[in-house]
Amino acid sequence: MKILFFIWIPFFCFSQEIKPTDTNLTEIDSLYREDQFYASLSYNLVQNRPTGFKQFSFSPGITVGFLRDFPISKNRHWAIAPGIGYSYNNIKQFINSDELLGDNAIVPAENIRTVITTHGLEIPLEIRWRNSNPISHSFWRIYTGFKATYIFNSKLKIESSSGSTKESISDEINRWQYGAYISVGFNTWNPYIYYGLNPIFKGGSKMSNFNIGFQFYIL
Repeated sequence: MKILFFIWIPFFCFSQEIKPTDTNLTEIDSLYREDQFYASLSYNLVQNRPTGFKQFSFSPGITVGFLRDFPISKNRHWAIAPGIGYSYNNIKQFINSDELLGDNAIVPAENIRTVITTHGLEIPLEIRWRNSNPISHSFWRIYTGFKATYIFNSKLKIESSSGSTKESISDEINRWQYGAYISVGFNTWNPYIYYGLNPIFKGGSKMSNFNIGFQFYIL
């Protein structure tokens, strides 16, 4: 029994020494960064639509990407964040054949559907404010910025009673498109608005993007 007793005492003491305390359970990271991966889902309302064109169904806008967070204040509430990402826009519109052809229409009126899809590489730059801290990931944020998007692929699909056609329109659009945006919210849900500053097409139509939706951030 004495032997067992003396074996147990050092084991017990050793166990007490390595038991973590409340003070060392969590090491606070004073150099933390916030919200470096992003994704958005929005509805493209489209500005300056051509006369007679009306939107139908849901015209989605999707973005995903990475932003490098650079805090610029001591408490890390203010930061700038350059990044890179991917953008997708799908614009669904229709026009009545009578409006399109006028007096030259020789067939019964119908709605001719058009779908414009674009794929782009976007380069955002954000100015950020948030009341975050190193422990909690639930905080208020106001992020606003500017982005340039290089459109590397774009197509136009036309559907009517006579059939459907699909063609590339990469030569007809502005390859570089620019816009300003803002994202405001708490924790997961952040309403998002993007306002296109130049037209989608090179000439004629002044149509440009105007997206309203939600932006999501992940550490």
